[in-house]
Amino acid sequence: MENSVSVKRRVEYLLKGNVIAVTSGKGGVGKSTVSVNLALSLARLGKRTAIIDLDIYGFSVPKILNINDRPKTMNGKIIPVESHGVSVMSMGFLVKGNEPIVWRGPMLGKMLEHFFKDVIWGGLDYTILDLPPGTGDVTLDMHQMLPSCKEIIVTTPHKTATHVAERAGTMAQKTNHEIIGVVENMAYFTPPESEEKYYLFGKGGGDQLAEALNTDILASIPFAMPNDDGETATIFEEGTNLYPYYNDLAKKVIELV
Repeated sequence: MENSVSVKRRVEYLLKGNVIAVTSGKGGVGKSTVSVNLALSLARLGKRTAIIDLDIYGFSVPKILNINDRPKTMNGKIIPVESHGVSVMSMGFLVKGNEPIVWRGPMLGKMLEHFFKDVIWGGLDYTILDLPPGTGDVTLDMHQMLPSCKEIIVTTPHKTATHVAERAGTMAQKTNHEIIGVVENMAYFTPPESEEKYYLFGKGGGDQLAEALNTDILASIPFAMPNDDGETATIFEEGTNLYPYYNDLAKKVIELV
């Protein structure tokens, strides 16, 4: 059997390029939406990008990207699904329909190794890891397997969200991972044809979190605008109100890493 050191070396060899984990303290702050749109924006800027959905229990990346395909295999290895120019792997590809994952901790670590070692990723500039919220088994296993990974902490401005997100950031620091910044999501709402900002979740939480973690705010992203049918997009392409925010976020990430 491989020891932990050899596993780390093999994983980091296979995931060449910059690996960025996107995490949060709690669910419901838009972490997966940020992960997906950061990956898409990096790809639009010409970077070879992959996203690995490590939120094993709460996988959502295939739904956000509206992917109905399944990965193919070649010589016992998995070929990731491609969507919008991004290579994608998720637990959602390996279950039937919307079946829940009912596993205990040890199985989670094995699935991480499976995603890292048994998928043909090819040459990548950036790999975005969409982590589950909190500081549980998956996050701990990821920290051990990828000691040089960098992290982005996602929060809303709400005091409870930032309070819990600080724990996720502190865990990253204690495992010697570099936090490259904070993304404050759902920072405010601006009605159509108006410049007025309404701070529905309060104001200043992202700044407080960044100060507590000794890092910077990478982006303060407002609420997405619903369409005429009342539906809100999950992918923000050119022409949508959030496109420039994610484009700027991707440029900042490129500069920092």
